[in-house]
Amino acid sequence: MTATAPDVRALPGAAGARDLLDAALEVYADVPEVTARLRPLRERLDEPLRVAVVGRVKAGKSTLLNALVGQRIAPTDAGECTRVVTLYRHGAVPRVVLQAHDGARRSLPVRRVDGGLQLDLGGAAPEDVACLIVDWPSAALLPATLVDTPGLSSLSTETSARTDDFLGVDDGGPGADAVVFLTRQPQAEDLAFLRAFQESSGAAGTQVTTVTVLSRADEIGAGRLDALESAAAVARRLSADPAVREVSSAVLPVSGLLALAGRTLRTGDFVALRSLASAEPATVAAMLLTADRFTRPEVAVPVSREVRLSLVERLGVFGVRLAVTLVRAGLPDAGALADELVRRSGLAELQRMLTVRFTERGGVLRTAAALRAVEEALERAPGTEGAGQLRSEVERIRLETAELAELELLARSGPDGPFPPVLRDEAERLLGDRGTGPAARLGLPGTTGGDALAAAAHEHLTRWQQAAADPLADRAAADAAEVVVRSCEALLADLEAGPEG
Repeated sequence: MTATAPDVRALPGAAGARDLLDAALEVYADVPEVTARLRPLRERLDEPLRVAVVGRVKAGKSTLLNALVGQRIAPTDAGECTRVVTLYRHGAVPRVVLQAHDGARRSLPVRRVDGGLQLDLGGAAPEDVACLIVDWPSAALLPATLVDTPGLSSLSTETSARTDDFLGVDDGGPGADAVVFLTRQPQAEDLAFLRAFQESSGAAGTQVTTVTVLSRADEIGAGRLDALESAAAVARRLSADPAVREVSSAVLPVSGLLALAGRTLRTGDFVALRSLASAEPATVAAMLLTADRFTRPEVAVPVSREVRLSLVERLGVFGVRLAVTLVRAGLPDAGALADELVRRSGLAELQRMLTVRFTERGGVLRTAAALRAVEEALERAPGTEGAGQLRSEVERIRLETAELAELELLARSGPDGPFPPVLRDEAERLLGDRGTGPAARLGLPGTTGGDALAAAAHEHLTRWQQAAADPLADRAAADAAEVVVRSCEALLADLEAGPEG
């Protein structure tokens, strides 16, 4: 995710969602079960997007969240704090607040450890905690609030239920706008969970609120140096699975531990890795067969056991093996090694996906949730005075919010999608898959001038108008081309209007 806080009030569709929810709260003021669903959505409209990190126990959720933030702030052990929902949001000063189920709040001590954060519940029992709210001064938390959740399918059904309750999969209001779902191999109950979340968030049938991460990707290839390539192949197969595509807009392989190691690599780590790289290769290779061998006291390498314990804890055996190989290949310093570890981990692609699918389109996701909630209210109490006007407003917003159609079409794009293979990459880019700015949509450098952007937009518009009118195209392809045409028309109109338009 980019380290820039979006003006949520200016996001596409945000104003319409705000007015719609205000009107609905007024219409249904005397229907408590409806207002209980609408009010949390309205209260969150002016906050950053909430992205929940969800998965089974030991899927690597907290490690991935730490990698996204670039600091160790989420607990990764099996302590009591991993059994409650925790929101991590940007704040100028570190702060931890415990919120009880009755809404009462109290501050908890902020304990820094090795530059990160150590959480505890201050004596409270996990079942009494609705959530923890952590304010942390990290630029990575500006675009979105990240939510760490208890593991699904936990031995404690109460622990798993906290995640279900927060995300509203049992017909409550969702506490997050989007989900990053971690899995080793999607199970039927995982897909059912994602389907329920999409239903509750107003995105049923469009896959726009979920991204799946093939977590701990380095373990898929049994720790070989090409393990991440093997994981990428598995992710591509899963992406093509119709059952997975139904509930997830993408499947990405990510090694959270490798990503976090790269983002927190220290000069001392590099010095130790360089010493290992200069040692006898056969000796180091034998050490790195297992964590136990690597940390034996008697091994003949110029790195102390204490340092080796720290390395294997922070990088894992695969990470140490890869880092030593990269240093031997000539990476000169800690900065270069850190960048390469992050690149290979898959984190950068996940960050890009979160930006273009979630944070840049936060207003659109909020609009979808608002529309769904108001439609549910209309179904529950259709005869309420003012309901007819609300229904008309819902229809108007759906017609005028072109970004909803873009997201739905992006979710369906792929090898078996509606676009011809030769046009699919261009279509996805024009729909905003590489970013929603004009240059990103047109595939041009960010410094490209307005006249050149407008000329390129004209060219794309003409090509897609022809595709939409192709008499040999089937209905799905023609309809998809029409959506791209409308995107090109909107892009061109914005460019011709200029900065003041």
